[in-house]
Amino acid sequence: MKTFATLYRRIDAATSTQHKRQALVDYLRLAVGDPEQYASAAWTVYFLAGGKPHQMISTKLLRQLALEATDLPEWLVDECYHSVGDLAETMALLLPPPTRVEDAPLDVWMNERLLPLRERDDAARLAALRGWVDAMPTDDRLPFFKLVTGELRIGVSKLQMTQAIAQATELDAKLVAQRMMGYTQANRAPQAQDFVALVAPAEAGEDGRPLRGQPYPFFLAHPLQAPLSAFPELLGPVDDWLVEWKFDGIRAQFIHRAGEWWLWSRGEELVSDSFPELAALVDFLPDDIVLDGELIVVTPRSDARSAMDDLSELRPFSELQQRLGRKLLTPKMLRDRPVALIAYDLLEKDGHDLREKPQRARRALLEQVVSRTHSCAMQVGADLPLRLSPALKQPDWESFAGQREEARARGAEGMMLKAMGAPYGVGRQKSGANLWWKWKLDPMSVDAVLIYAARGHGRRSGIYSDYTFAVWSGPPEQTDRTLLPFAKAYSGLSDEEMRKVDATIRRTTIENFGPVRSVRPTMVFELGFEGIGSSNRHKSGIAVRFPRMLRWRQDKPVEDADTIEALLALLPGGGA
Repeated sequence: MKTFATLYRRIDAATSTQHKRQALVDYLRLAVGDPEQYASAAWTVYFLAGGKPHQMISTKLLRQLALEATDLPEWLVDECYHSVGDLAETMALLLPPPTRVEDAPLDVWMNERLLPLRERDDAARLAALRGWVDAMPTDDRLPFFKLVTGELRIGVSKLQMTQAIAQATELDAKLVAQRMMGYTQANRAPQAQDFVALVAPAEAGEDGRPLRGQPYPFFLAHPLQAPLSAFPELLGPVDDWLVEWKFDGIRAQFIHRAGEWWLWSRGEELVSDSFPELAALVDFLPDDIVLDGELIVVTPRSDARSAMDDLSELRPFSELQQRLGRKLLTPKMLRDRPVALIAYDLLEKDGHDLREKPQRARRALLEQVVSRTHSCAMQVGADLPLRLSPALKQPDWESFAGQREEARARGAEGMMLKAMGAPYGVGRQKSGANLWWKWKLDPMSVDAVLIYAARGHGRRSGIYSDYTFAVWSGPPEQTDRTLLPFAKAYSGLSDEEMRKVDATIRRTTIENFGPVRSVRPTMVFELGFEGIGSSNRHKSGIAVRFPRMLRWRQDKPVEDADTIEALLALLPGGGA
C-alpha cells in the first residue's frame, strides 16, 4: 500500500498533465524491472485507468469507525463530513495516529483482505477495519479510504495510463491501447500475469489484433460547435463526409468469432448477458466479424418481417434505461422492450482488421454484410435485431442543418459527421482531418424553480451547490397548483453565481433535512437537458437526461416558471 500511496500523493500534487504522466512512467519503469511488484502493479493500473470494484466497506461502517475511534458526538462527525464534503478525506483527517505500523503490498490488500470482506458480516468487517487502520501510516490513509469507498479520482484517464505504459516500455501506443481493452471491467481481479501481458515486448508480427472475445478500442467523436457559416471552410464539400443520425442509445461492439459472440459497451463492460436477444445474430452473420453500433430499444413486432433500414420503430432512451442494471430479465421485459443493434461501422471481417481502411470502404463492406445477413434471415422468416444506420444525403450543409431539426422526432440527438477518407482511430483524437464530429441539437430547456438544495463535495463542500428543480402543476390561474420536482442539477453556474445562490438559499430556508434544505421558492433557472421520458419513479411522471443549469433567470418571477405541460409537450409524440 505504501508504494501505491506514494504514487497517489505524487499524482495528486502534480500541477500539469505532463507531471502526472512522468509520475506514472517512473512508477511503471520500476515495476517492470521488479517481478515482485507485478501483482501490485496490475491493481495499480486497474485503479488508475478507471477500474472500480463495488464499494468494499459501507458508509455506515466507516461512520461507525469514526465515532468509535474519535469518541466525538454523532452530530460533530456529521458536521465534519458535510464541511469537508468527501468521506475518504474526512476519515483520514479524523482518525487518531496509528499505534503500530505495518506495510502490505497493494495486491495483498486487495486479494487477501478487502475482497474477502464481501463474505463476512458487518461485525467482522468492522473488527478487521479497526485493526488495519490502527496499523496504517497516516499518509497512506487517504488513498486507502479512496479505494474502499470507490471514490478514487485524481485526474488520470485511461488514455494517460495507456500513453504512460507506452512511454515506459517503448511499445506502440496503439498496441498498448488494444491490450488494455477490457482490463478495467467492474469487479475484475487483475493478477500479475495481466500486468506482464500489458508490458511484454511486442512479438514479431504482433499488430494489436484482439484476442478471441476482446473488442477494439472505440473511436470517439468531438463536439462540433462551429457556426454553420464556417462549415464549408472547416469541413469542405458534403460529399467528403458520411452523415448519419446520432442515435440516443448505448455504444457497443458486437463480436462474432469462432462460433461464439460477445457484446461490449463503450465503458468496456461485457454486457452480453444483459442483451440475450442479440444471440440470434450468430445464426446469420458470418464468422470472424466485429460490428460497431448503438443499442436501442425497438417497438415489438407482431410479424416476422425483417428490415435492415427500418428505423421508424426506435424507442426513447428511457425505455433502454429500464433494462440496464437488472440482474434478472423477465420474459415480459424482453418481449415489451426488445433491443436491436444499429450498425454503423465494420471493424473486422473474415478475421481481418479493417480499421486502417478508409471510411468509405468500411461503409461499403458494412452495407454488404447487413444486406446479406437480412436476406438470409428473410428466407426463414426471422426478424433480426440488426439495423443499418442510414447514410443521409443532402446537397449542402444548409440542407443538412434543416434535416437535423428532425432528429428528436426520429429518436436521435443530432448528426454524426465522419470523413470518408478516415481510418477508424483510437479514442478521441486531438486534431487532424480524420475526425468524427457529433453535431448535436441544442438542449431542450424549461424555466424551473429551485426548491431543495444540498451541500456540494470537494471544493464546493462549504456551499449549497446541488439543487432540485420543479415546475408548476398547472397554469397561473389555477389557484391550487403546486410545484412538482422533476430534476436535480449541480453544474452550469460560475463560482460567483454559486456563492450568490448559496446566500439566497441560507436566507430562504424553510426546513432542514440533514444535509438538504427546503427553501422558499424565489429563484428561477433555465434548465437544459438532452433527453426526456416518462417515469413512474418521479412525482412529476417525467425524467430528463443530463440536466444542467443554462442560466439564472433573475428577470423572471417564480409565478411565471414553466408548467408540467411544457415538459409533457417535449415528450416523444408531444406527450400523446
